[in-house]
Amino acid sequence: MRLELRGIAKSFGAAKALVDVSLFASRGAVHAVLGENGAGKSTLMKVLSGAERAGAGEMLLDGHAFRPESPEAARRAGVAIVYQEPLFCPDLSVRENILLGEEPTRLGLVDRKRATDTAARALTQVGAARSFDLEAPLRSLSSADRQLVSIARALSNDDCKVLILDEPTSALTGADTERLFDIVRRLASGGVTVLYISHFLEEVERIASEYTVLRDGRSVASGQVADTNRTELVSLMAGRTVTELFPRSSRTPGEVALELRGLSGRRLPLDVDLQVRRGEVVGIAGLVGSGRTELLRAIYGLDPRKSGVVTVGGRAVAAAPVELLQRKVGLLSEDRKGEGLAESLSIAENVTLSGTSKLGPWGLALPSRSLGAATRWIERLGIRCRGPEQRARALSGGNQQKVALARLLEQNVDVLLLDEPTRGIDVGSRADIYRLIDELAAQGKAVLMVSSYMPELIGVCDRIAVMVRGKLGAARPARERTEHALLLEATG
Repeated sequence: MRLELRGIAKSFGAAKALVDVSLFASRGAVHAVLGENGAGKSTLMKVLSGAERAGAGEMLLDGHAFRPESPEAARRAGVAIVYQEPLFCPDLSVRENILLGEEPTRLGLVDRKRATDTAARALTQVGAARSFDLEAPLRSLSSADRQLVSIARALSNDDCKVLILDEPTSALTGADTERLFDIVRRLASGGVTVLYISHFLEEVERIASEYTVLRDGRSVASGQVADTNRTELVSLMAGRTVTELFPRSSRTPGEVALELRGLSGRRLPLDVDLQVRRGEVVGIAGLVGSGRTELLRAIYGLDPRKSGVVTVGGRAVAAAPVELLQRKVGLLSEDRKGEGLAESLSIAENVTLSGTSKLGPWGLALPSRSLGAATRWIERLGIRCRGPEQRARALSGGNQQKVALARLLEQNVDVLLLDEPTRGIDVGSRADIYRLIDELAAQGKAVLMVSSYMPELIGVCDRIAVMVRGKLGAARPARERTEHALLLEATG
């Protein structure tokens, strides 16, 4: 057995993040760590990688006691982690990012030859040594290539025994995901144990041999992936039966709520025409970099419009978020941490941030009204938190996403622009968000939704259009679409 965890506990003040967690991962296995947002997965991985100290419990690595006091100590022992949103220095080179903080030195200076050899060797392990310019600035790389660099950094220690991958495919295309799977299989065949955290159970079924399920800070099940099924795993994660992932109420499209005519951005999108009606959900598929996000940002005025017209309710609107919000159009950004939330503020402050005029007379914002509004949305959306005054940064990803959606609902917008609304969140939270989108459409709201997850688009949307190199195809009924056909169209 490569890794043994028994009775791991961790508290933050009165909050118990981990209560009694056990996990056993074999040498050379891909071990899936499953659970809803807030189940304790991230805290457990931080304990294992040395970023946090366990309050109780025992950890063994290759049969020897393992209790790292820092990430550096964990890496030296052979345990490395690649976070879902890895921290990089974009202006430094690929080589410098791989070796950051662990540069080989000679006479007090960086030994460039050894540094280059070490970085190249790490990239070789991910099958990318020939395709990378080690001196290129990291910002010049695609998201997929930056992901490979982060894995290479984790493997720059030649004695890596356990590699933790946290939602590694959340920003990858289908082809890049396949490349990552090949890397994971190659590492596992070489004896590296891979702890694989993912909310996509189809990925788990393909890549993992073992699994452990966490719920409410406890390990509730473990075993061989081949001996279980997706329905059972979802029930174990959620603690309930998720009977209908994609609910569909009766929807009757009404008048045109949002219309784009010849809309072009500074670079992307290119000459887009589209109508979104009240009471319908229109999806936009496409590969990363195709211009999907740029389209929503151009509509909302976050990016400049080069040409074209955006109309809301039949009236043209300028490229200014303030005017769009006044016309009851709201945007949910794909960048939850950078743009979607003010993480240092409370849930209540985030929910009411754009609508303080409703919180009191004469321009005053009464805290009691802010707390009351947040409490209503916490209850309606099932946001798991200690209360409306809790900081947004302390929430899990799925609950942060619900807070961001709650802000749009508090604004009572009629047109919702949703960019990757379920990226990086668990099955139960996804089902909650799908149900919310369905309710909004049934109420007569208009929803324009970007997603990289094809089953989501087909299950949630009424019509789907595909974007290729900035150009948007015709929006056709979702019932006429298949995952295979969408991927073919998306690849041009």
